[in-house]
Amino acid sequence: MSSISAAAVKALRDRTNAPMMECKAALTEAKGDPEQAVEILRKKLKGVGVKREGNVTAEGRIGVYIDPAKKIGAIIELQCESAPTAKNEMFVQLANDLAKHVALKGGADPASLLAQPFVDDPKKTIKDRIDDVIGLIRENMRFARGTQLSGVLGSYVHHDGAVGVMVVVEGDKPDANMLRDISMHITANNPLVMRREDVSAETIAKEMEIAKAQIAQDPKNANKPANIIEKIAEGKMKTWFAENVLLEQPFVKDDSKTVGDLLKSAGLKFVKFVRYKVGEAG
Repeated sequence: MSSISAAAVKALRDRTNAPMMECKAALTEAKGDPEQAVEILRKKLKGVGVKREGNVTAEGRIGVYIDPAKKIGAIIELQCESAPTAKNEMFVQLANDLAKHVALKGGADPASLLAQPFVDDPKKTIKDRIDDVIGLIRENMRFARGTQLSGVLGSYVHHDGAVGVMVVVEGDKPDANMLRDISMHITANNPLVMRREDVSAETIAKEMEIAKAQIAQDPKNANKPANIIEKIAEGKMKTWFAENVLLEQPFVKDDSKTVGDLLKSAGLKFVKFVRYKVGEAG
């Protein structure tokens, strides 16, 4: 590749927070491949992080609904054109109404959902319900995605509505406040997976390679024997798991215990989580 565009350098900078010149050098070395450039930066620069969310500009809101008695619920994403609309009371109510419909009636597929009779007013379809709000606000809206869940549920939606989480656990005495706190933790910390076993062997091998490359960059490690280097790399991997695996993450409201410890002390088993961020669905 003869040249790297300024837009590509900025996109890599936004993802990693690495210096612009380092981003350009990494993209040049990677022949323009952004994913390979990220790995190059992580190997070369200490403390480089990677934002997992896509650079999407879509506005909208996450809606949730839980019926504790029926042990069913849903989380949905409703998109709109502007940030003010995402905060409009009518739009917020529409998002929550759609979450209720998906929870009680299913049909989380956007194409099939629109033709369904609306759960709170069967004389209208979901499309009619959405069109009513479009007519009042004069802005296009789109049901982007939804997930219906069953079991003992908890949820949290960030105050701006842009990120939301729903969790499923098993246990006899669930604490609704604790499930909300865990959902809030997932909203803030964005774990890659639930447990260590869910991480692919390929990902572990790649992270170990990056850890060893970072160790090699430090002059203090130049004369250390291979077994010591291996132990340092294992320590880095332990840190990586604590950052990316939900049950091993320090709990956001009390970092003296992990999320796994919190659940165990409450006699609960974590089953699943769904995390939505506005714009990720495209």
